Amino acid sequence: MKTSQEIIETTERYGAHNYHPLPVVIARAGGVWVEDIEGKRYVDMLSSYSALNHGHRHPAILAAVQAQMERVTLTSRAFHNEELGPFCEELARLCGKEMVLPMNTGAEAVETAIKAARKWGYLKKGIKRHKAEIICCEGNFHGRTVTVVSFSTEPDYREDFGPFTPGFKIIPYGDAKALAKAVTKNTVAFLVEPIQGEAGINVPRKGYLAACARICRERDILLMADEIQTGLGRTGKLFACLHEDVTPDLYILGKALGGGVYPVSAVIGPAGVLGLFRPGEHGSTFGGNPLAAAIGRAAIRVLLDERLVERSDEMGAYFMERIGRIDSPHVKDVRGRGLLIGVELKKKAGGARRFAERLMQDGLLCKETHEHVIRFAPPLVITKEEIDWAMERIEKALKMK
Repeated sequence: MKTSQEIIETTERYGAHNYHPLPVVIARAGGVWVEDIEGKRYVDMLSSYSALNHGHRHPAILAAVQAQMERVTLTSRAFHNEELGPFCEELARLCGKEMVLPMNTGAEAVETAIKAARKWGYLKKGIKRHKAEIICCEGNFHGRTVTVVSFSTEPDYREDFGPFTPGFKIIPYGDAKALAKAVTKNTVAFLVEPIQGEAGINVPRKGYLAACARICRERDILLMADEIQTGLGRTGKLFACLHEDVTPDLYILGKALGGGVYPVSAVIGPAGVLGLFRPGEHGSTFGGNPLAAAIGRAAIRVLLDERLVERSDEMGAYFMERIGRIDSPHVKDVRGRGLLIGVELKKKAGGARRFAERLMQDGLLCKETHEHVIRFAPPLVITKEEIDWAMERIEKALKMK
């Protein structure tokens, strides 16, 4: 059997260098724990960027995978399959909406929402074709396709990848007045993350989303909430928008919708928007396949049956309280909601990467984001005892020289 170092060297030699992972090779996993090739155990505090809300290899989700694999895994949308209809119904009811358009990855779901908003603008709002505008926020992260990075403000995501797709306007995040000012007769939608994850766990001031929702209603534009990372319980509510009692026109979901075992994403909204698509105008070979639909249904059942949303709220409050007790010379700010928590370090701390590497040595896996922020986002099944275990190591790391 190859060692971790040998696996890393092979990966670095043959794999494109589009990531900078920590030097650990995960070979086995269950719940909040993972294990490397040599048998060392770690608590996973990243959850594959919130795709593992249910924990690694949840038994009920694995059972659904196995049962579906023994029947049929792929049909394409050229035919019906018995799982897709129930999945769409259950997800629509969960979101309080009428219709679901299933895809695979989060970026695909964002692209789908963009197309839906533009089509709605042309067919329902009467905007002149090819003039539709969508408003987005500085610091956003909605994926890495060429269209999506067209409205990114992060230089690393854009450099050397142009020319870019037109039709987007950028405003400051957290500024509802900027949204009102940016709306024109050609505006079809406002695309926003209720909490910006990749930008450093940026939580907007109270009232921001509610103000944006009012502006969207008054100006007849669609509010599209990218809840790919924040949705399905991550922030202590089913959706992060619900912290302000906001229901967007379109939910964009992914990550945890696949139960940590398979890529499943979707756009959920009213029939007056998603029902505008006609056969042949949009699709995906794998989107809505029977295996994905069965997994999505299982992910929803586990989320509700095990009260993972409530658990996220309770464990998140405990995590924040514990980390708030740590007296560290390096910490500038601690922020987040539920089990999506960012610890921002002072610039003189030397960057978040070295703290993530120290925590890895001590058996805890997390990741830096935007250089100076450590992101903690464990599976929602984490216990108080496991948080206490982690806090001993986090405190040591945050107090190191």
